[in-house]
Amino acid sequence: MRVVDEYTVAIPNYDGNGMYLSMGNLVQTGEVGLLFIDFENQYRMRFNGKATMSSDDPLMAEYPEAQFIVRIRAREIFGNCPRYIHKMKLVQHSRFVPRTECQTPIPTWKAKYVEQGLLPKDDLAHDKSREALDK
Repeated sequence: MRVVDEYTVAIPNYDGNGMYLSMGNLVQTGEVGLLFIDFENQYRMRFNGKATMSSDDPLMAEYPEAQFIVRIRAREIFGNCPRYIHKMKLVQHSRFVPRTECQTPIPTWKAKYVEQGLLPKDDLAHDKSREALDK
């Protein structure tokens, strides 16, 4: 996620299960509610706003493998009660977040979706030459 200006954030959308439930809601309503949780400092913030999405966004070049960029213009931002936030700390970043220096592994759960015909035809999980590394 990137702060674009004092009112706008941009978020890349990456490959998933191809169902686009959240993005479908965004297309229908244009409304977004985000909840940011800081588990280390036990803080929570709500961000509500109007969203647009584009595969031609200038930020696309900065996010390898992004399908499109969602820009959200803030309507309201406020703190949210942190009372029940568990204290946790980051142990490891996900290896499935795309990076330019390596090929993103395909999770093994996608093999079942391929067999059932549930993934889009252009999903990389159809490419049998790539090894599924999710173990």
